Amino acid sequence: MSGTYRILVLGGYGHFGGRICRALAPDVTLIVAGRDGARAQSFARALGDRHQGVALDHTADDLGEHLSALRVQAVVHTCGPFQGQDYHVARACLAAGVHYIDLADGRAFVAGIGALDAAARDTNVLITSGASTLPALSSAVIDEHRDYFSRLDAIDVSIAPGQRTPRGVATLEAVLSYCGKPFPVWEAGRWQTAHGWQDVQRFRYPDFGARWLARCDVPDLQLFPARYDGVARVRFDAGLELAIGQAAFWLLAAAVRLRLISNAGSLARSMQKYGGWFDALGSDVGGMHVGLSGADVEGRPARIDWHLVARRGHGPEIPCMPAIVVARKLAAGTLAARGALPCMGLMSLADFGTAVSRLDIATRTTFA
Repeated sequence: MSGTYRILVLGGYGHFGGRICRALAPDVTLIVAGRDGARAQSFARALGDRHQGVALDHTADDLGEHLSALRVQAVVHTCGPFQGQDYHVARACLAAGVHYIDLADGRAFVAGIGALDAAARDTNVLITSGASTLPALSSAVIDEHRDYFSRLDAIDVSIAPGQRTPRGVATLEAVLSYCGKPFPVWEAGRWQTAHGWQDVQRFRYPDFGARWLARCDVPDLQLFPARYDGVARVRFDAGLELAIGQAAFWLLAAAVRLRLISNAGSLARSMQKYGGWFDALGSDVGGMHVGLSGADVEGRPARIDWHLVARRGHGPEIPCMPAIVVARKLAAGTLAARGALPCMGLMSLADFGTAVSRLDIATRTTFA
């Protein structure tokens, strides 16, 4: 990569955008974009002389014109929460003829990006949504091991961040948006109903111990039953390190179900503030698990468990890695995919391993 490839990062000085910019800065020319032009310029200067900071609102009606004027070749959209957003930014990229990558975790948002596929192919650009832990990394794990199974019956995914992991307001708004709300889940080969942050279960991670987990509504729940033919169950859970935090989310979910409050997402800023009071009781260690079960190629019961552990506060780097990998491939001219699609099949597990090789992130896989 020569460094002349121009990538604009919306929310470029933010919680995830800043990490993406720092990773990409040696390889491309960055336009760090956000509502606060002074912050954007200051952040860009710290990255190096060739980078630029601009004031830009991702909701602006003339966003496509700004992208054309800035001569960018790709956009990374990090301005969540994506629950409730439309495809305004992606459409602006289509109008400007540039590639689009986002870190969306909203189920409907990621699953519905294919509505732009014909326009993206006509424009010869890549429009990809969910270039984050879910579904990009989770699907990469499954794709890596799919051939081990003659029949894949169940997929279980969970994420467990450390208490001292930095918490962005947008992230909290996203995970609280479905707190106590019903959503469809694929279990026993049919659609059933679960509720956000309920149905608590205990799970032991080999590297940092047991966590309480609860249901969350994520893109994988919609995408995986279609992607992995014959799977009878897809489940996703998340677990906070401190039981008191998990209990608080469970109680909020109960309050929503009882209609005592309408939307737990409105409490995100308060949760961010008061949650920090308990950081001394927790750690900066978190992780992820993907469990696959079914039958091996000889028809015998088989199971694979893939575990990731992140130490020294490196957990927030993980959701950024798929976007970084895809952006680097576009800049290098090694990614031929065009059209609009959820971010699956664009990053391999080996790509991810290379991207995190300098971080305190380790993985292990067990076969049974």
